[in-house]
Amino acid sequence: MLTVDQLDALRSTLQSWRRAGERIAFVPTMGNLHAGHHSLIALARERAERVVASVFVNPTQFGPNEDFGRYPRTPQADADGLTAAGCDLLWLPSVETMYPYGADNTVQVRVPRVTETLEGAHRPGHFDGVATVVARLFNQVQPDVAVFGRKDFQQLAVIRYMVADLAFPIEIVAAPTRREADGLAMSSRNQYLSAEERPQAAQIHQVLQAMREAVQAGQAHPQVEADATQRLTAAGFAVDYAVVRRTDLTLPETGSGQGADARVALIAARLGRTRLIDNLEFAV
Repeated sequence: MLTVDQLDALRSTLQSWRRAGERIAFVPTMGNLHAGHHSLIALARERAERVVASVFVNPTQFGPNEDFGRYPRTPQADADGLTAAGCDLLWLPSVETMYPYGADNTVQVRVPRVTETLEGAHRPGHFDGVATVVARLFNQVQPDVAVFGRKDFQQLAVIRYMVADLAFPIEIVAAPTRREADGLAMSSRNQYLSAEERPQAAQIHQVLQAMREAVQAGQAHPQVEADATQRLTAAGFAVDYAVVRRTDLTLPETGSGQGADARVALIAARLGRTRLIDNLEFAV
């Protein structure tokens, strides 16, 4: 696997692959990689002859009281895991490469509508940072296909909206959420959990399954959401939201008709100092 940290070297390598007629797939990450990330590489490999991954902890998507400073950085382990997973090139841009005029003076990309609820409401500015950095990465790598995990359901919706609206010639592929044996969604933030909190965290997935069963049984969505919040609170979580939405993230009662027979249950909750998110898509 090649490791590149200069934009000229990245573009030179990518250009040689394109001249050879090779399709390029891209997996953007913030590092501290685990089996869930490696599964994205495997899916990318199915879609292209060459696979590029990036590792960049993006300062513009963290709020002032969030965990940018303590976000885990494991560059050697990341490189070893990507090599084993079959990645061809690791792109390691610096903050200066990503934001040549400084993060506070950068041109920003803001995606309307899908960013104004859920994560967007609880983390103001977060999706502006996500859209801005992903747009820059897309411009740097110019892939044919990009792979994102479904665990960050709203982020996936934001990326799809941006790609469609800005006419990026990139296919967006959604990868299934990888889970631990007890159902906990794999996440770099899971390592923040204490030994006592770790088994408790698996209750998020259990609550999502209960929400699905209740909706499919015909229970009203407000009651499903209230019951989920109560159950999580009783288990020691501080709940930001536990909701049911159409898969276009509109309310079931007011949706446009898109995804009329599909729902997604979404949860964001804190356990101790660790904020966890997860979701579950299902038919009704």
